[in-house]
Amino acid sequence: MTLTDICVYILLLIGAVLSYRAQKLTRIAAITGSIAGVCIYVGAGLSGLLLLAVFFIGGTLATKWKMEKKAAIGTAEINKGRRTAGQVLANAGFAAALGLSGWQSPDKVRMIQVMIAGSFAAAMADTLSSELGMVYGKRFFNILTLKKDTCGLDGVISFEGTLIGVIGAILIATIYSITAGWSINFYWIILAGFTGNLADSILGAALERRKFITNNMVNFLNTLAGAMVCWVLI
Repeated sequence: MTLTDICVYILLLIGAVLSYRAQKLTRIAAITGSIAGVCIYVGAGLSGLLLLAVFFIGGTLATKWKMEKKAAIGTAEINKGRRTAGQVLANAGFAAALGLSGWQSPDKVRMIQVMIAGSFAAAMADTLSSELGMVYGKRFFNILTLKKDTCGLDGVISFEGTLIGVIGAILIATIYSITAGWSINFYWIILAGFTGNLADSILGAALERRKFITNNMVNFLNTLAGAMVCWVLI
């Protein structure tokens, strides 16, 4: 174990404690997040861990943004946006699994890093489009029927929210490219974010609204879609 490893593990522990004390995560969620962080780090290095941090910070800020307005229209998250262990696994669980895969297969680490970026691009796109789309969206419609629908319901999107989601994917792609080098992967990660977000909305309208699957499962499949887009394209 190197000095860098020790510093990273200490920072993950500190981050978990601070997130719990600041009521950003439940106790179990903070522990789960730390474990996910370790898994991502051992397989994808500091680059993967940075993507996790950017997603967590960006998602937290988006959830807290205009909380009063969201509460007024009944779309604010319960517990004031405090994340549970299930939500952590839904958004970072597949990335953690990829990290473990990269740890076991060091020769595939570059591919693993891009797939992790794709999964977080999808997660970021979904979170920002949902949380900020409810605030800045003008017209809301069902992604399956394309008919006007109620803001905040599963599978309901807006142009503004979708655009914000793309910006979120661009942010993840940029962070990845700064740390791993600029290449065509930048565009693949953005496409992964958009595709994952689109899949999330379709699953929400088709299955979650009918109570066939939960929101956590939808979010997990969203990150899976983002990662698989990168895998297929590369």
